[in-house]
Amino acid sequence: MDRPEPEDQLPLKAVEFQILLALEACDRHGYAILKEIETATGGSMTVRASPFYRKLKRMEDDGLVEEAGERPTPELDDQRRRYYRLTDLGKRVAAAEARRLVDLAASSQVARLAREGSGRG
Repeated sequence: MDRPEPEDQLPLKAVEFQILLALEACDRHGYAILKEIETATGGSMTVRASPFYRKLKRMEDDGLVEEAGERPTPELDDQRRRYYRLTDLGKRVAAAEARRLVDLAASSQVARLAREGSGRG
């Protein structure tokens, strides 16, 4: 079977990229992913639980995330929580999306629009 190419998954929706970013540093359970997204975006992105868990399931089906086998501190944890982590493909897709966004932000057209929008054009 061919190894999936990260670029085949691009562009990601903003919430998908935020989920991958939240899992980049460590395994997290669903609610912790939601809170990390809210914190990382300064509250500008909030995701309702039901659509979030559907999105997470789809990302799991697509091979971007997987359920983690171990719990960080099992004795302090609620057994109902499912922890997630990035797969190798998920890491490669996150990196490819980050490169895509950096390249887009570096384009002269985006820079011109940003200057015009800030009144510094």
